Amino acid sequence: MRALVTGATGKVGHSIARALRERGDEVQVLVRNPGCAASQLPSGVRAIRGDVTEPASVEQAAAGCEVVFNAMGLPEQWFADPEVFERVNARGTETVVRAAAAAGARRVVHTSTIDVFHAEPGTPFDESVVADYPKGTAYERSKQHAERLALTAAADTGVELVIVNPAAVYGPGPTGSASVEAGLLRPIVEGRRAAVPLLPPGGLPMVYSTGMATGQLLAAARGVPGQRYILCDGQMSFRELAETAVRLAGRGRVPAVMPVPLAKALAA
Repeated sequence: MRALVTGATGKVGHSIARALRERGDEVQVLVRNPGCAASQLPSGVRAIRGDVTEPASVEQAAAGCEVVFNAMGLPEQWFADPEVFERVNARGTETVVRAAAAAGARRVVHTSTIDVFHAEPGTPFDESVVADYPKGTAYERSKQHAERLALTAAADTGVELVIVNPAAVYGPGPTGSASVEAGLLRPIVEGRRAAVPLLPPGGLPMVYSTGMATGQLLAAARGVPGQRYILCDGQMSFRELAETAVRLAGRGRVPAVMPVPLAKALAA
């Protein structure tokens, strides 16, 4: 099979592209600058210059591909200009779906996020409980809008669309600015008190990158068009994460957990 992967310089797209190559598929990746991206890409992939804000470049990259994995996006939770989330995460997703259809692709697997779902505090949820209200951050709202735009584009064009909703992804792959490893675990193991003076309250649902990629390939092969699939190994508190990292590394320190009112004030 020939597949196109967007976002292959990030942990999600990199893991998908690597998993496809390991099973022998032909893989093309969409990158804005092939020269700069070369060191971050899995071996054996073909880098094609393009941008999700430029529909013609995406359609050209998708030519001849049976499946398109849309794993691009801005994972940061805040930018001074929140419009960048809408332009890249939401409108960029619509561009990928429509360009894939125009290029003749059979299926698009879109990487969304577990953040689009609703749950009352302390209660479980599944793929059927999609939030019907705008979430609290520009990032979350852009991912909600991306799903709506993708589903509309699929209905308009007839391309099969499957949505995967991963939890926080950790493990092998490029370490970006919004990663658990760079933002939390590494500073704790290295004992950098100024970087993580206190732990946030609460925790994270998490998924290991190689398992997440397996889930993506299963979604491409067996997912039902129009359906969502949560990819998650389980939930860990930030204290449990810190304690595990320090224990396995054999060094570092576990900061205290900050009170909830302080966390809310700092977030504001």
